[in-house]
Amino acid sequence: MHLVVIGGVAAGLSAASRARRLDPKLEITVVEKSRHISWAACGLPYFLEGRVAKLDQLQIYSRDFFESQRKIRIRTEAEVVAVSYPRRQLRLRTGEIIPFDKLIFATGAFRACHIPGAFRIDTWEDAEQLKSHLERQRPRQAAIVGSSYIGLEAAEMLRAHGLKVTLYEARKDVLGREDPWLTGRVVPHLQRCRIEFRPETRVTDLVSPELTLLACGLQPNSNLAREAGVETGARGAICVNERMETNLADIYAAGDCAETLHLVTGRPDWIPLGTTANKMGRVAGTVAAGGREKFPGIVGTGILRVCGLCVAFTGLSEAMARSEGFLPVSVTVEAREKAVYFQGRPTSVQLTADRRTGRLLGACLVGEEAAAGRINVLAVALSQRMTVDQLAWLDLAYAPPYSTVWDPVLIAAQQLRKLL
Repeated sequence: MHLVVIGGVAAGLSAASRARRLDPKLEITVVEKSRHISWAACGLPYFLEGRVAKLDQLQIYSRDFFESQRKIRIRTEAEVVAVSYPRRQLRLRTGEIIPFDKLIFATGAFRACHIPGAFRIDTWEDAEQLKSHLERQRPRQAAIVGSSYIGLEAAEMLRAHGLKVTLYEARKDVLGREDPWLTGRVVPHLQRCRIEFRPETRVTDLVSPELTLLACGLQPNSNLAREAGVETGARGAICVNERMETNLADIYAAGDCAETLHLVTGRPDWIPLGTTANKMGRVAGTVAAGGREKFPGIVGTGILRVCGLCVAFTGLSEAMARSEGFLPVSVTVEAREKAVYFQGRPTSVQLTADRRTGRLLGACLVGEEAAAGRINVLAVALSQRMTVDQLAWLDLAYAPPYSTVWDPVLIAAQQLRKLL
């Protein structure tokens, strides 16, 4: 039995490793079109900023580790250009044919936008090129197209290099959440950090001859699967069930190329994140190796740092909830993250619930690093379909150095109860 995995980063190697643990006799080949495998793309902005000294530090495991320790064959610089499902084989750009019995698509995502001469920081090679440009050309200004995770993180990185930064966004709001409140918290902070934000501005050409960076237009890399007969959803991502199975027997998909169930809406969604990719890959590898496991879904939890400010969110914004057919009501509060005599700083909390059922639908926090722990509490609440009443009385930990007697999350929940 030969399992082939297309893609050698988060989802692909999670799948291959899990399959190997369950079946020591299974023949496993991972095919990756780039030169690098098993590395943390999320660390690229920090490498460019200088917090990570070398790109090699972002590599988690080496090719030799997988081949010698896990007995997984790794093929790098091997781009798959076609998959024949009836023949159970795939073809590389070189013309080489690789047969398979089971196949996992872990092909990730790509940027559909293109501006000649603009930089990206999506791959190892992208980071090398941009780092070299910063060191050799020493640009004084930069334009970033897109206020995505990578766009906001890149803005901080370029400011750390002393560049004048302008951030362009085609929509009104940052991070694609249709949330004026969140945008109203982030944009003034960007301005205080001397980063200009230009919303509702579409960019089709270089806006900074010194450095233009693309952080927009992310799309699931699903064309190869679609051409092989695999079904895709409304946003172009591969359709899978909770076992990561596609519509074709023995064909699976995981990671940024695939949909997953959104536990708040109850419908498939596409939210590409490394944490989700690793979990989906684990399930795909388990099932491909004959095991039984299911991936229950996601609630859309994310967190990032924007020039020292922690921005975290989970579930739906009010506008997103309304478009999904809910009757949303929101509340925002500002409360100290810990006791005032421990120099507790303000944390802003936004909660959104359904007026009909009282069920929590989403949350957003903006503040210090303590927001990380609080957004995880709210992600659990969403995953368990908790009501605001249930959330408001959670037994959360308290000690003056870490929280207030009434945690900011509980204060916001109590205020939302009044509106409901």
